[in-house]
Amino acid sequence: MKARPIELKEANAYVAKLHRHHPPVYRDKFRLAAIDDNKIVGVIQAARPVSRGLDDGKTIEVVRCCTDGTYNACSFLYSRIARIAKQMGYDRIITYILDSETGSSLKASGWQLDGHVKGRSWDTPTRRRVDKAPTCDKQRWIKQLQEVGDE
Repeated sequence: MKARPIELKEANAYVAKLHRHHPPVYRDKFRLAAIDDNKIVGVIQAARPVSRGLDDGKTIEVVRCCTDGTYNACSFLYSRIARIAKQMGYDRIITYILDSETGSSLKASGWQLDGHVKGRSWDTPTRRRVDKAPTCDKQRWIKQLQEVGDE
């Protein structure tokens, strides 16, 4: 399996076709495709953290990871995007998965469960929104990329 850069439009088309519970993203910072036998078998996209409290300029969030089920594609993508984020100078990388998911690809890639997040709607009386993603409980996973004192 190899990784290659992919354009946002192409990554979003892949997500629209295959992701089980999320729509394509509006924007991201960077993204990768996993290639096996000259075919895209998965994509992963990183962006600023959705939570304003985590958006410190040193944290990047995986906002989509989508594969066609190819063995080890998720683990490959999580590992590769973390390595690239580290090279770009980020201190940590985070992602959220549904509480019903096992996180086995994240565990295999060296990520750690950081906690459980209570599900909620983004719709509020002062800012009306239509929920586009599941509002169920989620798990937050993290991978530290830089040690204290690393430059």
